Amino acid sequence: MSQPAAGSNAPTDPLDSMGFSGRGDWVRLRTLVLLRWTAILGQASAIYVAWRFYAIDLDLAVCFLVVGAAVVVNLAAGFAFPQNTRLGEAAAMLTLLFDTSQLALLLYFTGGLDNPFALLMLAPATIAATALQARATVLLGLVTIALVTLVAFVHVPLRTRSGDVIAVPAVFGFGFWLAIVIGVVFLGLYARRVASEIRLMGDALLATQMALAREQKLTDLGGVIAAAAHELGTPLATIKLASVELAHDLADRPELRSDAELIRDQADRCRDILRSMGRAGKVDQHMRSAPISMIVREAAEPHLGRGKALHFDLGDVPGTSEPQPHVQRKPEIIHGLRNLVQNAVDFARAEVWVDADWSDRDITVVIADDGEGFPAHLLGRIGDPYLLRRREDAAERRPEYDGMGLGLFIAKTLLERTGARLSFANAFDPFLTEDERPARSGAVVTVRWPRERIEVPKSGGLGENRHIVI
Repeated sequence: MSQPAAGSNAPTDPLDSMGFSGRGDWVRLRTLVLLRWTAILGQASAIYVAWRFYAIDLDLAVCFLVVGAAVVVNLAAGFAFPQNTRLGEAAAMLTLLFDTSQLALLLYFTGGLDNPFALLMLAPATIAATALQARATVLLGLVTIALVTLVAFVHVPLRTRSGDVIAVPAVFGFGFWLAIVIGVVFLGLYARRVASEIRLMGDALLATQMALAREQKLTDLGGVIAAAAHELGTPLATIKLASVELAHDLADRPELRSDAELIRDQADRCRDILRSMGRAGKVDQHMRSAPISMIVREAAEPHLGRGKALHFDLGDVPGTSEPQPHVQRKPEIIHGLRNLVQNAVDFARAEVWVDADWSDRDITVVIADDGEGFPAHLLGRIGDPYLLRRREDAAERRPEYDGMGLGLFIAKTLLERTGARLSFANAFDPFLTEDERPARSGAVVTVRWPRERIEVPKSGGLGENRHIVI
């Protein structure tokens, strides 16, 4: 749907003004049309079988007229719109309202709730719960309950051709009505909860993929820069040498000597630029692996100047006996640890601690802060996406923090892809007073990898020379 031009008097959709505006998760018209064709076939078959084989006295002309209304709507939709049309919120709701009303009208002529096919009234409301927003879902559920209640009292009774009335006992009729009403509510809530979790998980995974793609691009860019610095070094050196000799030969012609010196200076400048850029992306083994302390420092580097003190205990003190493990320099590891450090800096009062340790079997990174810690009632769900709604006070204090758990979800997802196991805890006893609490009194995140998952085997520097057979 196109937006009206600014300042125009184009009428707006009244459903949009009620809050039924389009959403990103639109429903394909073709899907609803195919579902309706299935319903039409089932309705026509049930009417014919009941009339032909069970001697039910039905007004076939009226019943098939109601079914024909659905056929006309389907044909009109097929001719008026292309197959790839996607319905907005309002159009999808009106389509499902038509299906509910058509089925209720058919039940009116075929015994109301004495007809066992009345259970199909649950279908449109359930579809709405999975595809539409809450307001449209509630409206369709209320309409369904109202129509079911109406046909329970007002309907054409079922009769056999011999004149016998087919009706269930009143207590069963009430139970059937109550079951449909409860089914509309329960299935609506259940389907909406599952669909919402799937949708949120999909959005969160998309954000994770975008974060990983960004980190991968930065890593690739570092390799390109390093390769450019390496390849351009020789021609720049040649340009500088030629310009120096040219300046020496033009000593008696100052107007031309200045141009040669300018070429020399610009060659030096290009060399310095490439050298500084090359520091951000070393080639070969450094791009693929690095000591664990370097990986952790690289991940925390963007948050060193944010007003909180970061303390590192990474086992990289000179003279230590046990060498550091070299680990794979994966974008998942760097971005995941970076998100965890960002979360600690966001919520710390003044200090954050980043520790790394290793054993014969594991490599462990622990990130702690002196903040308030994780909320106790959410501790078991840390790492789920969209865990909290953004609060205005949190937005004012930390404008860079979304407050919905998405950063921790991205970190957890990326790190688990590398084989890590994450645990979230609080470091302090809640019954201690402010003076009794230790320095590391806030949240603690522990990331542990099996060494064989991320460690790079030691090699002999540039590798062994190989004999080339010609």
